[in-house]
Amino acid sequence: MTARMDQKFVALKQEGRPAFITYFMGGDPDFETSLSIMKALPSAGADIIELGMPFSDPMADGPAIQLAGQRALKGGQTLAKTLDLAKRFREEDQETPIVMMGYYNPIYIYGVDRFLDDALAFGIDGLIVVDLPPEMDDELCIPALAKGINFIRLATPTTDEKRLVTVLKNTSGFVYYVSMNGITGSALPDPSLVAGAVARIKSHTDLPICVGFGVKTADHARAIGAAADGVVVGSAIVSEIASSLTEEGAAGPDTVSAVATFVKGLATGVHGARLVAAE
Repeated sequence: MTARMDQKFVALKQEGRPAFITYFMGGDPDFETSLSIMKALPSAGADIIELGMPFSDPMADGPAIQLAGQRALKGGQTLAKTLDLAKRFREEDQETPIVMMGYYNPIYIYGVDRFLDDALAFGIDGLIVVDLPPEMDDELCIPALAKGINFIRLATPTTDEKRLVTVLKNTSGFVYYVSMNGITGSALPDPSLVAGAVARIKSHTDLPICVGFGVKTADHARAIGAAADGVVVGSAIVSEIASSLTEEGAAGPDTVSAVATFVKGLATGVHGARLVAAE
């Protein structure tokens, strides 16, 4: 596998804190603004970046991310341009891991072999493809692992012990624990339930367990991070982008700085998580 992901989690473990993983939609609201947001994330406190691949039928996404995808597609964003975002980002940053997250259809149309070759060349460290179950590992998971790209799988509150073994079989990089049932951004997870779920998954794997879906505030990120190896924030960041746009949906003068300030606030919660756990 690419080394960046493992190195990042090792470094964070030495620091005694969880990873802060930030999601945004590639191309929202336009390519150049999206690139500027991506470049601003590491200095704002992001340890790992999830780069969303816009798709017309995002079945697992809530309203905020659906609208972000629509804005990106309306602006002409394609999978090729989303890969180019990573390529442009890598011109200045060779250390921050990038995970591309989305659905299989755009990858299938692009061509699996071509996509994986380009992803590796442009510095992609992992993939999260939410509509490819383990039964379809031959489609993308196995080829990605063969290329050295992590394939990150989702586990949910309804993933029982038998299914968890199947889910973890070809998972690498980290395990993404979806903290509640439903679409992204639909509710706040219960930290006490998350702690038990993380412990259960850890009994089956040595991979880091990162928790997302519903984390919106620094306090909540701190509480979730006390039990998890990473905290993922997506809908809240995407909503912050949306609130900074003009009435026409274009980037506002403060879009990038507003997002960076918001992410910095969330980062303080994640970075303080282990302090809470030790008290």
